[in-house]
Amino acid sequence: MSLLAVLAMAMTAHAQINTDQVVSIGRNALYFEDYVLAIQYFNQAIKAKPFLAEPYFYRSVAKISLEDYQGAEQDAGMAIERNPFIVDAYQVRGVSRQNLGNFRGAVEDYNAGLKLMPEDKNLLINLAVCQSALKDYDEARQSFDRLLQIDRRNDRAYIGLAQMNLARRDTAAALENLNRGIALSKKNASAYVMRSEIYTRSHHDFEHALADMDSAIMLEPRYAGYFINRAFMKYNLDDYFGAMSDYDYAISLDPASQEAHFNRGLLRAEVGDNNKAISDFDFVLKANPSNFMALYNRALLHMRTRQFREAVNDFTAILKKYPNFEAGYMARGEAKRRMGDNKGSEADMERAMAIFRRNKTHVSTFNPAEIEATAAIKKAEQRALNPVEDEPETAEEIINRFNTLLTVTESDPVKSEYSNRQRGHIQNDNIEIEPMPMYTLSYYAQDNQLGGNTHYIREISDLNDTRLLPGNVTLINGEPQLSEGDIQRHFANIEYYNSLLHQARPRSVDYFARALDYLTVKNPDAALCDVDSAISLSPQFMLAFMLRADAHYMQYRMAQARDDNADGIVGEAPDARSHAMLRQRQDITTLDLMMADLDQAIKLSPKNMYAYFNKGNVYMLQGDYTSAISCYTKAIEQKPDLAEAYYNRGLMYLRMGNKTLGVEDLSKAGELGIIPSYNVLKRMTR
Repeated sequence: MSLLAVLAMAMTAHAQINTDQVVSIGRNALYFEDYVLAIQYFNQAIKAKPFLAEPYFYRSVAKISLEDYQGAEQDAGMAIERNPFIVDAYQVRGVSRQNLGNFRGAVEDYNAGLKLMPEDKNLLINLAVCQSALKDYDEARQSFDRLLQIDRRNDRAYIGLAQMNLARRDTAAALENLNRGIALSKKNASAYVMRSEIYTRSHHDFEHALADMDSAIMLEPRYAGYFINRAFMKYNLDDYFGAMSDYDYAISLDPASQEAHFNRGLLRAEVGDNNKAISDFDFVLKANPSNFMALYNRALLHMRTRQFREAVNDFTAILKKYPNFEAGYMARGEAKRRMGDNKGSEADMERAMAIFRRNKTHVSTFNPAEIEATAAIKKAEQRALNPVEDEPETAEEIINRFNTLLTVTESDPVKSEYSNRQRGHIQNDNIEIEPMPMYTLSYYAQDNQLGGNTHYIREISDLNDTRLLPGNVTLINGEPQLSEGDIQRHFANIEYYNSLLHQARPRSVDYFARALDYLTVKNPDAALCDVDSAISLSPQFMLAFMLRADAHYMQYRMAQARDDNADGIVGEAPDARSHAMLRQRQDITTLDLMMADLDQAIKLSPKNMYAYFNKGNVYMLQGDYTSAISCYTKAIEQKPDLAEAYYNRGLMYLRMGNKTLGVEDLSKAGELGIIPSYNVLKRMTR
């Protein structure tokens, strides 16, 4: 479906001129693929006139372009509630539901749209595909026939028929459909890929399969999966060099691809490049520790390269899952013998012999690799033929997938010139996944290009109204970028307060001001001394408690940075363990001090949503994700548009294995302007 075509359909506007203007600007942003910016404009229109359907509809289009299918489904539904005659809203919601695996809901939407516009080709093709996924093959056939009556040269209809026939295991009919589809249009990469798969699986005709995959790559040269498929075909044609080149190129396109690394590892092992093969399996296992086949192959390679300690570790993990794998005990026993562990070796050999005696055989008949490979092939075929019957991910699988987002790094050290990406399909960027940082007091307001909310609490306004500080204080999420002139100005302020506090009667606001200057120039120890003095003079000074928590947090971060830089040196020192334990105790103490200050700030200002947010971040640093979620929830209760709280709470839900609530929060955070949300959404739902 063409989303720009959806936008081209005129819709009647019932809003006043200002709302019309905001929606019009948002639509312009959509045309230029400024999806995140467009959402902010539609937010404004919805806030001003929530009874209008049009802003919800266009916001759903922006969200589906960012692959936020859950958010798009909700917005399209809101548009339909307000105006049930918007055909394209049914289209957007149907596509969203289709991508979320809700095929029955999608069928309902497509049928509703077809009642309003019976000859819409996009609705018909999507309806037929969903009916096929639900195994309603007769209905799907009728939908395809209806589409071909309207448009006999619709190549997508023949490709859809091919997909349906493949699901019915009628490869001959599927091949005929694809041939007709390709004859009508040679620009559909999916048709070549499907035909290539038929040549590979059913006919073992790798030459024709390779030719089709070449055609698909010419049409879509940036899709890593095509190169992985082509490498498999080249391998079967004994073109090992070509296969290796394709795996390398696939990894350059998608550095996080476990499939490419795994297959390249197998090929490297076959050609004797053992250490590089181990590196590939290391990558796969770091991203997915439960990948048994990668573990099994690495164990064999560790034996081959005489890395016996590593082999023992791998075989131990294998035997934990398959305790009756007699050959595994023999391999581990041999590795232990090579390490000089004769007692352990004898125990493993005896265990293997006991299994042989029990099975009344002298030859190993149990091969877990075969079991795993068969199960993987069966699962892949089941998913391909019956996508609607996919089993939901377990909490452990969700947690493992989320953890892989935190470990994959950007392979290209050269960043693009325009690095602050807010335009286009930003969900495809490979970014580092980090929670939103603490809110901190600052003299510098953040420049939010998306027109985000002002972070306001009454106590800050009251303090600024006194005009006793050298500048207005605000709350920011992160750190300001200071120029040399800014830094010199803060040192001058410190000198001024040094003189003032020496000559005049001390006031808590003066200590507070100097503490904020000290903190701005990265001197948290001096800031703590001053803020302690401010609190002793004014025990009800809520902002002073928040500032003291900021100072403790800066101490914590500085200690973490020092430890990271010293790892290479301290790690080799004889007292490294005691040093690490001391640092851990200090970190715990610092976080406890932060928590105490934030609790006091909340006691003095019970509706302080930013203190609740920061408290959630402290719990997160302590590893107490349940309490962190509770704090973010309280922050949201006080400020329902606090985007950073939705984002961090979403990450915590994913870390705990709750994908439903995590995706819901990330969708809301993206809607409110947190750009990384769309990247996490895509990578968690692919």
